[in-house]
Amino acid sequence: MTSEPLRYGSTAMVRRALLALLGVVSLVFAPAAAALAAIATTPAQSKESSNPINDQGSSYEYRSNITAVAPNVGGLSVEVLEFADRLLLRNHTGKTVTIYGYEGEPYARVLANGTAEQNVRAPATYLNTNFYAQVTVPPIASSSAAPKWEVVDRTGQFEWHDHRIHWMSPIPPARVKNKGTRTLIFNWKVPIEVGNTKGAIAGQLFWTPENSKAPLAAIILGVAIVVGGVLFVVFVRRRRAHATGAGGGSGVSSEAW
Repeated sequence: MTSEPLRYGSTAMVRRALLALLGVVSLVFAPAAAALAAIATTPAQSKESSNPINDQGSSYEYRSNITAVAPNVGGLSVEVLEFADRLLLRNHTGKTVTIYGYEGEPYARVLANGTAEQNVRAPATYLNTNFYAQVTVPPIASSSAAPKWEVVDRTGQFEWHDHRIHWMSPIPPARVKNKGTRTLIFNWKVPIEVGNTKGAIAGQLFWTPENSKAPLAAIILGVAIVVGGVLFVVFVRRRRAHATGAGGGSGVSSEAW
């Protein structure tokens, strides 16, 4: 009766292998599922929660990157928000920082004391309220009009939508020959002035395809197939062990686990 210990040992080995595999599955499947859920939900949440423009037309396949800020002054920082939607300037230089509009008019400024002001006579003030600048600029706004400043913040920063940093059409640019390849769309500049020194925020706009969900899905599917295969093998072995035990009068190989 030497076949019974062999059957039991074989089943035990499969059991141990299965338990080890399930441990690996728990480590792989949970992060993969969480990442997949994050990819699926993040754009919608971002679009609803943090964009001040009512008619968001931005595609999450565009990315604007800042390449330089001049003059290079300590206490001055700028960052892009929502991929290619807005700029956020923080001024702790001890000087006034002025941002210029599309026609060279003073559009906004952050004073040395942290007060942020917007020029209500700047065309950019109105053009920036619509993602594609499809608005009627009121008669009071003109690039040649004397500025009329309105306080909008007192925390040393100013956040604004700027058409110079994004693609101004829902149709992808002709430069994007392959939508699966990262492509430079254009270089951009936003004129600024720090104290009496003129400069600019410089950057680049890229077409950057969203990461495919296929790799994560493939991992999950592969794990499911492996687990299913192992369970099937164990099931077949146990059925054979039960059948042999019932025929030979031995219950060693039919131990439940």
